[in-house]
Amino acid sequence: MILEILTPERKIFSGDVYGIQLPGISGLFEVLDKHAPMVSALKAGNMKILKDKTSTSSYSIQSGFVEVLNNKATVLVEGAQEL
Repeated sequence: MILEILTPERKIFSGDVYGIQLPGISGLFEVLDKHAPMVSALKAGNMKILKDKTSTSSYSIQSGFVEVLNNKATVLVEGAQEL
């Protein structure tokens, strides 16, 4: 799945990933390869990128939204910083 993390200032990340774990407003959730289309609001917290089944990276994000469509996840947030 393709992942893009965007802020109003710049693109933080763009690449092919296995999945992502996100801080939704109702709790943490995970989006994996070939996930059904969805849009969800995000709260401030930690987002984990699953680059493959053994490698991860994490970002601290501010509130925003995620859209999943056609095996592409677009994360739109107010700010993000790699941990």
